[in-house]
Amino acid sequence: MAEKPVKYGEKVEVTYGSHHLNLFGKLRKRAITLMSVLAKAGYRAVIHGSVARGDVDVNSDIDVLIPYVTPSYKIELTLTNSKFEIFSRIIAQATPTHAPKAHIYLDPTEQVCVTFPLIDFRSLEFEFYKFGGLLELDELKQDKRVSGCTKRLTLIEPTRNGHVESPVFGHEAEVARTVGVSIDIVKERVRVLTRRDKIGRTGIFLLATLERNEVFEEVLKRLIDTNPALRRKWLDR
Repeated sequence: MAEKPVKYGEKVEVTYGSHHLNLFGKLRKRAITLMSVLAKAGYRAVIHGSVARGDVDVNSDIDVLIPYVTPSYKIELTLTNSKFEIFSRIIAQATPTHAPKAHIYLDPTEQVCVTFPLIDFRSLEFEFYKFGGLLELDELKQDKRVSGCTKRLTLIEPTRNGHVESPVFGHEAEVARTVGVSIDIVKERVRVLTRRDKIGRTGIFLLATLERNEVFEEVLKRLIDTNPALRRKWLDR
């Protein structure tokens, strides 16, 4: 069951224990290994979410994003040549106005993923990732952490020994300044996540699982040919 968004409350300081720090170190080590492979092949990737912020738990994902369109076969070849096993591949599009994205999962539990857009992001779409906190490889190697927001709509601000968390709701302008994003993306995330809490998960506009011999771009073209809303997104890019 998904955690509910936090609407009210005070700032809470959280101190990390040894178990938390060990888990955090393992997740970051895996992220650095993956991002280093991509960087060596010329890809500029970022890590986003709890691994960038520091508030990890046993269910934390390693979400690596290449924030621009690039040939999918080159990314897959880079990964397989570096001994990563690809367990599944999907195309997902949150809404008709969002760019469809490729997701390559590198473990059977789908907790390690490389994502990249198949159509150029709008600026607000990239800010979605920054809203949750993101870091580049060099920053990760320097053991930096960054402020960002959770799906519970709490702002996580790293401290020396842990983090301080506080509600986003009612503090949207302050959160936008702290995280370094526009007020528009903060308001959008508040709207989407509080609506999801009220009416439940509404699904996504498009979700397609690729077969072993299929190519992302070919599947996308087939979907564009049969889906008017996706075709409009393609023509508007």
